[in-house]
Amino acid sequence: MLFHKKKPLVRYHKALVAIVFAASGGLAQAGSYDDFFTRIIRDDAPGIAALVKRGFDPNTVNERGETGLTQAFKLDSYRAAKGLIDLPSTNVNLPNSKGETPLMMAAIKGQVDLAKALIARDADVNREGWTPLHYAVSAPSEDGSDLKMVALLLQHHAYIDAASPNGTTPLMMAAQYGTRSAVELLIKEGADPKLKNQQGLTAVDFATRADRAEVVRWLAQAGGAAGGTKAAAGSAAGAVDATKPAAAPGVHVPQQPAFPQGKRKIQSNW
Repeated sequence: MLFHKKKPLVRYHKALVAIVFAASGGLAQAGSYDDFFTRIIRDDAPGIAALVKRGFDPNTVNERGETGLTQAFKLDSYRAAKGLIDLPSTNVNLPNSKGETPLMMAAIKGQVDLAKALIARDADVNREGWTPLHYAVSAPSEDGSDLKMVALLLQHHAYIDAASPNGTTPLMMAAQYGTRSAVELLIKEGADPKLKNQQGLTAVDFATRADRAEVVRWLAQAGGAAGGTKAAAGSAAGAVDATKPAAAPGVHVPQQPAFPQGKRKIQSNW
Protein backbone atom coordinates (compact mmCIF):
# COMPACT_ATOMS: atom_id res chain seq x y z
CA MET A 1 0.00 0.00 0.00
CA LEU A 2 2.82 2.37 0.82
CA PHE A 3 4.36 1.66 -2.61
CA HIS A 4 1.10 2.45 -4.38
CA LYS A 5 0.65 5.62 -2.37
CA LYS A 6 4.08 6.85 -3.47
CA LYS A 7 3.46 6.35 -7.18
CA PRO A 8 1.30 9.51 -7.58
CA LEU A 9 3.95 11.49 -5.73
CA VAL A 10 6.66 10.19 -8.05
CA ARG A 11 4.56 11.12 -11.09
CA TYR A 12 4.02 14.59 -9.61
CA HIS A 13 7.75 15.13 -9.16
CA LYS A 14 8.45 13.98 -12.73
CA ALA A 15 5.82 16.32 -14.09
CA LEU A 16 7.22 19.19 -12.06
CA VAL A 17 10.73 18.51 -13.34
CA ALA A 18 9.41 18.43 -16.92
CA ILE A 19 7.66 21.78 -16.45
CA VAL A 20 10.76 23.38 -14.97
CA PHE A 21 12.92 21.96 -17.75
CA ALA A 22 10.55 23.22 -20.45
CA ALA A 23 10.41 26.65 -18.85
CA SER A 24 14.18 26.88 -18.60
CA GLY A 25 14.46 25.72 -22.21
CA GLY A 26 12.06 28.47 -23.27
CA LEU A 27 14.10 31.06 -21.43
CA ALA A 28 17.28 29.73 -23.01
CA GLN A 29 15.69 29.86 -26.45
CA ALA A 30 14.56 33.44 -25.86
CA GLY A 31 18.08 34.33 -24.80
CA SER A 32 19.48 32.58 -27.85
CA TYR A 33 17.11 34.56 -30.08
CA ASP A 34 18.49 37.86 -28.81
CA ASP A 35 22.03 36.49 -28.95
CA PHE A 36 21.54 35.28 -32.53
CA PHE A 37 20.52 38.64 -33.95
CA THR A 38 23.09 40.45 -31.83
CA ARG A 39 25.79 38.24 -33.33
CA ILE A 40 24.51 39.09 -36.80
CA ILE A 41 24.86 42.78 -35.97
CA ARG A 42 28.38 42.09 -34.75
CA ASP A 43 29.17 40.02 -37.85
CA ASP A 44 30.16 37.13 -35.59
CA ALA A 45 30.07 33.98 -37.73
CA PRO A 46 31.75 31.68 -35.14
CA GLY A 47 29.30 32.83 -32.47
CA ILE A 48 26.36 32.10 -34.76
CA ALA A 49 27.73 28.64 -35.55
CA ALA A 50 28.10 27.94 -31.82
CA LEU A 51 24.46 28.88 -31.20
CA VAL A 52 23.27 26.63 -34.00
CA LYS A 53 25.42 23.78 -32.72
CA ARG A 54 23.58 24.09 -29.39
CA GLY A 55 20.28 23.68 -31.22
CA PHE A 56 19.21 27.17 -32.27
CA ASP A 57 17.33 27.34 -35.58
CA PRO A 58 19.25 29.56 -38.05
CA ASN A 59 16.00 30.13 -39.99
CA THR A 60 14.45 32.09 -37.13
CA VAL A 61 12.97 35.44 -38.18
CA ASN A 62 13.00 38.66 -36.19
CA GLU A 63 10.04 40.85 -35.28
CA ARG A 64 10.23 42.58 -38.67
CA GLY A 65 10.07 39.34 -40.59
CA GLU A 66 13.75 39.29 -41.53
CA THR A 67 15.54 35.96 -41.57
CA GLY A 68 19.00 35.88 -40.10
CA LEU A 69 20.48 35.66 -43.58
CA THR A 70 18.53 38.52 -45.16
CA GLN A 71 19.24 40.63 -42.10
CA ALA A 72 22.97 39.88 -42.39
CA PHE A 73 22.97 41.22 -45.96
CA LYS A 74 21.04 44.33 -45.02
CA LEU A 75 23.51 45.09 -42.24
CA ASP A 76 26.54 44.36 -44.46
CA SER A 77 27.47 41.58 -42.02
CA TYR A 78 29.03 39.48 -44.75
CA ARG A 79 31.07 37.17 -42.52
CA ALA A 80 27.87 36.31 -40.71
CA ALA A 81 26.11 35.81 -44.05
CA LYS A 82 28.84 33.45 -45.28
CA GLY A 83 28.72 31.54 -42.00
CA LEU A 84 24.95 31.10 -42.29
CA ILE A 85 25.21 30.01 -45.92
CA ASP A 86 27.75 27.36 -44.92
CA LEU A 87 25.45 25.88 -42.26
CA PRO A 88 23.60 22.83 -43.69
CA SER A 89 20.48 23.68 -41.66
CA THR A 90 20.11 27.16 -43.20
CA ASN A 91 17.31 27.45 -45.76
CA VAL A 92 18.97 29.67 -48.38
CA ASN A 93 15.67 30.20 -50.21
CA LEU A 94 13.69 31.41 -47.21
CA PRO A 95 12.39 34.92 -48.03
CA ASN A 96 11.77 37.73 -45.59
CA SER A 97 8.30 39.15 -45.01
CA LYS A 98 8.63 41.30 -48.15
CA GLY A 99 9.42 38.37 -50.40
CA GLU A 100 13.14 39.11 -50.69
CA THR A 101 15.41 36.07 -50.78
CA PRO A 102 19.06 35.92 -49.71
CA LEU A 103 20.14 35.76 -53.37
CA MET A 104 18.17 38.92 -54.12
CA MET A 105 19.96 40.60 -51.20
CA ALA A 106 23.35 39.41 -52.46
CA ALA A 107 22.46 40.71 -55.93
CA ILE A 108 21.55 44.23 -54.87
CA LYS A 109 24.54 44.40 -52.55
CA GLY A 110 26.93 43.33 -55.31
CA GLN A 111 28.25 40.40 -53.27
CA VAL A 112 29.28 38.15 -56.14
CA ASP A 113 31.19 35.60 -54.07
CA LEU A 114 28.30 35.20 -51.65
CA ALA A 115 25.91 34.88 -54.59
CA LYS A 116 28.09 32.06 -55.91
CA ALA A 117 27.97 30.39 -52.50
CA LEU A 118 24.18 30.69 -52.43
CA ILE A 119 23.82 29.26 -55.93
CA ALA A 120 26.10 26.39 -54.93
CA ARG A 121 23.54 25.67 -52.20
CA ASP A 122 20.76 25.63 -54.82
CA ALA A 123 19.43 29.13 -54.23
CA ASP A 124 16.63 29.97 -56.66
CA VAL A 125 17.89 32.09 -59.55
CA ASN A 126 14.39 32.24 -61.05
CA ARG A 127 11.25 32.83 -59.02
CA GLU A 128 7.77 34.32 -59.30
CA GLY A 129 7.63 38.12 -59.23
CA TRP A 130 10.75 40.13 -58.46
CA THR A 131 13.92 38.18 -59.14
CA PRO A 132 17.61 38.40 -58.28
CA LEU A 133 18.22 39.73 -61.81
CA HIS A 134 15.83 42.67 -61.21
CA TYR A 135 17.82 43.49 -58.09
CA ALA A 136 21.23 43.03 -59.71
CA VAL A 137 20.63 45.53 -62.53
CA SER A 138 19.20 48.12 -60.14
CA ALA A 139 22.39 48.50 -58.11
CA PRO A 140 25.04 50.35 -60.13
CA SER A 141 28.59 49.95 -58.89
CA GLU A 142 31.93 51.62 -59.48
CA ASP A 143 33.87 48.36 -59.45
CA GLY A 144 31.73 46.55 -62.03
CA SER A 145 30.26 44.10 -59.53
CA ASP A 146 26.80 44.76 -60.97
CA LEU A 147 27.91 43.45 -64.37
CA LYS A 148 29.63 40.46 -62.76
CA MET A 149 26.43 39.72 -60.86
CA VAL A 150 24.28 39.98 -63.98
CA ALA A 151 26.69 37.72 -65.87
CA LEU A 152 26.66 35.19 -63.01
CA LEU A 153 22.88 35.03 -62.90
CA LEU A 154 22.57 34.72 -66.67
CA GLN A 155 25.20 31.98 -66.62
CA HIS A 156 22.91 30.10 -64.25
CA HIS A 157 19.93 30.50 -66.57
CA ALA A 158 18.24 33.57 -65.09
CA TYR A 159 15.23 34.44 -67.26
CA ILE A 160 16.31 37.68 -68.89
CA ASP A 161 12.80 39.04 -69.47
CA ALA A 162 11.39 38.03 -66.09
CA ALA A 163 8.26 40.00 -65.24
CA SER A 164 7.65 41.54 -61.81
CA PRO A 165 4.09 41.53 -60.39
CA ASN A 166 3.30 44.55 -62.61
CA GLY A 167 5.18 43.25 -65.64
CA THR A 168 8.40 45.24 -65.16
CA THR A 169 11.46 43.52 -66.63
CA PRO A 170 15.12 43.70 -65.57
CA LEU A 171 15.85 45.80 -68.67
CA MET A 172 13.30 48.39 -67.56
CA MET A 173 14.88 48.55 -64.11
CA ALA A 174 18.36 48.87 -65.62
CA ALA A 175 17.14 51.64 -67.93
CA GLN A 176 16.05 53.77 -64.97
CA TYR A 177 18.37 52.73 -62.16
CA GLY A 178 21.33 50.77 -63.50
CA THR A 179 24.37 51.62 -65.56
CA ARG A 180 24.40 51.94 -69.33
CA SER A 181 26.76 48.96 -69.33
CA ALA A 182 24.10 46.87 -67.59
CA VAL A 183 21.56 47.95 -70.22
CA GLU A 184 23.99 47.05 -73.01
CA LEU A 185 24.75 43.65 -71.45
CA LEU A 186 21.07 42.76 -71.17
CA ILE A 187 20.42 43.80 -74.77
CA LYS A 188 23.47 41.84 -75.94
CA GLU A 189 22.22 38.75 -74.12
CA GLY A 190 18.79 38.98 -75.73
CA ALA A 191 16.56 41.17 -73.54
CA ASP A 192 13.55 42.47 -75.46
CA PRO A 193 13.43 46.32 -75.44
CA LYS A 194 9.91 46.34 -76.91
CA LEU A 195 8.21 44.67 -73.95
CA LYS A 196 5.72 46.75 -71.95
CA ASN A 197 4.66 46.42 -68.35
CA GLN A 198 1.06 46.63 -67.12
CA GLN A 199 1.22 50.43 -67.30
CA GLY A 200 2.16 50.21 -70.98
CA LEU A 201 5.73 51.38 -70.33
CA THR A 202 8.83 50.14 -72.13
CA ALA A 203 12.48 50.37 -71.13
CA VAL A 204 12.66 53.63 -73.13
CA ASP A 205 9.90 55.07 -70.95
CA PHE A 206 11.77 54.12 -67.79
CA ALA A 207 14.93 55.81 -69.07
CA THR A 208 12.89 58.87 -70.11
CA ARG A 209 11.44 59.28 -66.64
CA ALA A 210 14.96 59.31 -65.24
CA ASP A 211 16.11 61.91 -67.81
CA ARG A 212 18.75 59.50 -69.07
CA ALA A 213 19.06 60.78 -72.63
CA GLU A 214 22.05 58.63 -73.52
CA VAL A 215 20.27 55.45 -72.43
CA VAL A 216 17.12 56.51 -74.30
CA ARG A 217 19.07 56.97 -77.53
CA TRP A 218 20.96 53.72 -77.09
CA LEU A 219 17.75 51.76 -76.46
CA ALA A 220 16.16 53.41 -79.49
CA GLN A 221 19.08 52.28 -81.63
CA ALA A 222 18.70 48.77 -80.17
CA GLY A 223 15.12 48.62 -81.37
CA GLY A 224 13.22 49.94 -78.38
CA ALA A 225 12.07 53.29 -79.80
CA ALA A 226 8.44 52.24 -79.83
CA GLY A 227 7.85 53.38 -76.26
CA GLY A 228 4.52 53.20 -74.47
CA THR A 229 4.19 56.99 -74.16
CA LYS A 230 4.53 60.00 -76.42
CA ALA A 231 7.19 61.37 -74.11
CA ALA A 232 9.34 58.32 -74.73
CA ALA A 233 8.96 58.58 -78.47
CA GLY A 234 9.92 62.24 -78.38
CA SER A 235 12.96 61.50 -76.24
CA ALA A 236 14.07 58.74 -78.57
CA ALA A 237 14.02 61.26 -81.40
CA GLY A 238 16.35 63.54 -79.46
CA ALA A 239 13.85 65.70 -77.62
CA VAL A 240 15.67 65.18 -74.30
CA ASP A 241 18.35 67.74 -73.58
CA ALA A 242 21.54 65.67 -73.78
CA THR A 243 23.44 68.31 -71.83
CA LYS A 244 21.23 67.92 -68.79
CA PRO A 245 23.07 65.84 -66.19
CA ALA A 246 21.32 62.59 -65.36
CA ALA A 247 20.24 62.13 -61.78
CA ALA A 248 22.19 59.56 -59.81
CA PRO A 249 20.61 56.12 -60.14
CA GLY A 250 18.91 54.67 -57.09
CA VAL A 251 20.13 51.48 -55.49
CA HIS A 252 17.05 49.99 -53.87
CA VAL A 253 14.26 48.03 -55.53
CA PRO A 254 10.63 48.30 -54.39
CA GLN A 255 8.13 45.46 -54.13
CA GLN A 256 5.46 47.85 -55.41
CA PRO A 257 7.28 50.18 -57.84
CA ALA A 258 6.15 53.77 -57.85
CA PHE A 259 7.55 56.10 -60.48
CA PRO A 260 5.75 59.47 -60.14
CA GLN A 261 6.58 61.86 -62.97
CA GLY A 262 9.50 64.12 -62.16
CA LYS A 263 10.65 62.13 -59.13
CA ARG A 264 13.72 59.93 -59.07
CA LYS A 265 13.64 58.41 -55.62
CA ILE A 266 12.61 54.80 -55.69
CA GLN A 267 10.22 53.53 -53.03
CA SER A 268 12.20 51.06 -50.96
CA ASN A 269 11.19 48.34 -48.56
CA TRP A 270 14.27 48.88 -46.44
